[in-house]
Amino acid sequence: MIDAPIDHVAIVVADLESAIALYTRTLGFTQIYRETIPDQAVEAVGLRAGDSIIELLRPLCDDSPVARFRGEAASKLHHTAYRVADIVAELARLKAGGVRLIDECPRRGAHGNRIAFLHPKSTGGVLIELCQPAGDVRDRL
Repeated sequence: MIDAPIDHVAIVVADLESAIALYTRTLGFTQIYRETIPDQAVEAVGLRAGDSIIELLRPLCDDSPVARFRGEAASKLHHTAYRVADIVAELARLKAGGVRLIDECPRRGAHGNRIAFLHPKSTGGVLIELCQPAGDVRDRL
């Protein structure tokens, strides 16, 4: 059983600078990280929203999976990430339970986290990410 808090909610955006301005200047969130993740073809910006994190994702190329997912929309909710203590054990448990995995082995996500995605066909159409933090990003606040 995943008994974990939400790590972050990710939104794919076409115009990263405008989205950052909306969330920081208009809504008053605080930017806590910004980095490029080449193997996922995204630039990620984390924004503190109270005790939560909103992650903005800008595709690095037009043919990446994230860009294709966004389509023509200016922005689109991409996934919800749940924090887990042992991602390898959680993936094994889910696979044994018949959950279709996009990632059978964890990969590197933002700020060194270990991440893996569950296939939306097994999760009611919702893309879910499991996230095992390398360190708590909230420690940077």
